[in-house]
Amino acid sequence: MTYTAQDYSKLLGSKHFSDGLMNNHFKLYQGYVTNVNKILDLLKTTELGTPTHVEIQRRLGWEFNGMRLHEYYFGNMEKDVVAMNSNSKLAQQIIKDFGSLENWEKDFRACCAMRGIGWVSLVYDPVGKRLFNIWINEHDVGYFIGTTPLLVTDVFEHAYFTDFGVDRPAYIVAFMNSINWKVPEHRFEEVMK
Repeated sequence: MTYTAQDYSKLLGSKHFSDGLMNNHFKLYQGYVTNVNKILDLLKTTELGTPTHVEIQRRLGWEFNGMRLHEYYFGNMEKDVVAMNSNSKLAQQIIKDFGSLENWEKDFRACCAMRGIGWVSLVYDPVGKRLFNIWINEHDVGYFIGTTPLLVTDVFEHAYFTDFGVDRPAYIVAFMNSINWKVPEHRFEEVMK
């Protein structure tokens, strides 16, 4: 199977992010897709157990997670916020696990404001039947195995530097004002089936 980059051009024209920033971000994402395909082809032709094969295999996780996290990120965004349904199953689970929607948002924003590069995601653990806000460092470290990402944001500098410079808090505000809450709500409903 060959992976194909998805089209997120619907996000162009946002009042929160410039088209220049978004187009550059789309190109970066397309690079991950290209590299996943290249690595999968290389794995077919390298001898098992050789240093080359081992390093290519190791690199696959980085490229694949970079591809998939960007798809979750762009997929849960719109040009402008689509409000959360406070009666949704997701909202009710957030209230159960964080005490209130406001407490969840404070926790999520605090995760986004942490120093470093990576990702922040609201994930659901079907075994513990609970939500977590998690920090994922550089695509492949810190992900809670077995959880389902519901809401994902990119906190690598490339996601905001063009428009916001080093003002990550302003980027977080822009991101929060660009969430299409129907997407995380749908992702949660799917995992609860």
